[in-house]
Amino acid sequence: MPDNAIQLAVFDMAGTTVADGGLVVRAFDAAATAAGLEAEGPQRDRARQYVLDTMGQSKIVVFRALFDDEDRAQLANRAFEAAYDALIEEVGVTAIPGAAAAFEQLRAAGVKVALTTGFSRGTQDRLLTALGWHDIADLTLAPAEAGRGRPYPDLVLTALLRLGADAVDRVAVLGDTTSDIATGLAAGARIVAGTLTGAHDEAQLRAAGATHVVPSVTEFADLIRTELS
Repeated sequence: MPDNAIQLAVFDMAGTTVADGGLVVRAFDAAATAAGLEAEGPQRDRARQYVLDTMGQSKIVVFRALFDDEDRAQLANRAFEAAYDALIEEVGVTAIPGAAAAFEQLRAAGVKVALTTGFSRGTQDRLLTALGWHDIADLTLAPAEAGRGRPYPDLVLTALLRLGADAVDRVAVLGDTTSDIATGLAAGARIVAGTLTGAHDEAQLRAAGATHVVPSVTEFADLIRTELS
């Protein structure tokens, strides 16, 4: 492996390595109703748009911004998690095609793999269980375990410290949202790539500062493996 090769790949989950299928928006609607937002109208529309714009961020942070009231934000967050967990059971989740193979190939090449999320640890664990992914990565992280969620650098830097990468320029980050891009850039990662399998489009990802935009996780793994050769 070259001396300056990528040592750590940090992946988002929903929308990046896990097919979301609109579950986040459906769970948000349940949470907004529980928090007292009218089912229809401009207030609900603005809140739904804010959720779309801030995809990838820690959900409790999103609800705090929406409601500006801690009790109401906590209520919404609990309702969101309950609704999302129920949808995982009811609808099921699937991996983005090629995700598992990409993790396997990178780990076989000596690259550590970390899976990160804006969900709570409980919801992340339900996703991992539904996919049979508990042993697929070297590390899984939820925001509370790192300090702060996206767009702060904490998830990426915590993964670097725990998995022993030599420096931030030996890290590559992949996500489907502008929040993922902001996190990778704030952490100083050498590759901060956007994928087109999730919430935000190529123009949004490039405007956020993505170093690369790839069709899916498969091409991201190819990009890293090219640097190893």
